Amino acid sequence: MRMAAPDPRHPVPLTEIDLFDPERYGTGSQHPAWHTLRREAPMWSQETAGGRRFWSATRHAEVSAILMDDRRFSSEYGTILAVAGGDSAGGKTINLMDQPRHADVRLPTMRLMSTHVMRQNTEEIRANIRDVWGPALDEGGEWDVAQLALSLPTAAIGTVLGIPRDVWADLPRWTMAGVAPGDPHYALGSTETETLKKAHYELFALFSDLIRVRRRRRSGDLISTLLDLDFGGRRLDDHEVLLNCYSFTMGAVTTTPHVASHWLLAMAEQPEAWRRLRQDPALVPAAVEEALRWASPTNHLMRRTRVPVTVGGVDLAEGELVCAWVASANRDEAVFDDPYRFDPARELNPHVGLGIGAHRCIGGPAAQVALGVFMTEVVGAVGQIELIGDVGHLFSNFINGITHMQVGFHR
Repeated sequence: MRMAAPDPRHPVPLTEIDLFDPERYGTGSQHPAWHTLRREAPMWSQETAGGRRFWSATRHAEVSAILMDDRRFSSEYGTILAVAGGDSAGGKTINLMDQPRHADVRLPTMRLMSTHVMRQNTEEIRANIRDVWGPALDEGGEWDVAQLALSLPTAAIGTVLGIPRDVWADLPRWTMAGVAPGDPHYALGSTETETLKKAHYELFALFSDLIRVRRRRRSGDLISTLLDLDFGGRRLDDHEVLLNCYSFTMGAVTTTPHVASHWLLAMAEQPEAWRRLRQDPALVPAAVEEALRWASPTNHLMRRTRVPVTVGGVDLAEGELVCAWVASANRDEAVFDDPYRFDPARELNPHVGLGIGAHRCIGGPAAQVALGVFMTEVVGAVGQIELIGDVGHLFSNFINGITHMQVGFHR
């Protein structure tokens, strides 16, 4: 999605707003619509293409309150608009569990991707990033950085997830096809259904084989941890382990690359921010947080009300679908000064780019470390970033992705 700033003098008519249509994210920008909703209708309802009503929360306050309150807002029904009719994996994967089952899976697995562990692995992560990005950074020239960026998640946690290196290059295409089957760039068939089936087949076949191997011999990776954790007094069965492997992988591989791509795009379009970062590389940690705010790799997170609840002055009945628009919250003028400018030295930055509360992205530390290493490498090697040609944006109302972006790196 393009990061077009709204014109406050010309709000978008409410009758023209559609937050569901994936094409609007691939060909335009929803920021003007979100800006209008924050001002005129911070709790706003519409229907999906299938006729299911959902409420949209667009201000930082309501988005944070919804995501923090896992007692009244459930994740088990589904967490994205693509499954507004209900997710068949509800209650079986970490992202689709309410307490106490969510904690049963989260607490043992989060130790694998803690900030401490990721920082200990910094040099390994750097070496993995250099394996892919080395020619671009060392030689300069023109590169499709959106494709190169797809390598970042496996560079950080490919080994932690238990995924063999010989499939690291294939994993991004399968996962992106799974999350955005309607985008022509990631099509694996002639229809969305065919693409989704093929993506699922590749991922499920991969993890089914790995689970069989780990059943015989543990290795300290995610799969081994899932096989041994205590899930309410029992072990997860193979199907539940498979679904969680899929969930963890999708969460990692479909988000971090697009933060990197959007950051590079912002640096090309806002050269003053790039100059400031190059002059003071110590700003990289703050720039990572700003990139997470700026890109907001997941546009929304959906919840279902467990009880009657009032949000933003609107009374919702039990069983209502509520969409917390993270991307809108991260541009809320009531919280962020000059939110449509990338500020690598932004001090007050309570972004929700990684979520918030019990379901905060478990791979957040891995993403932060990987992005920090990546930025440091780029800042140290590149003098100027030049955007060449048009940028391809993902057709998805969920992931704020870039499918292709040709960039020139100059010394």
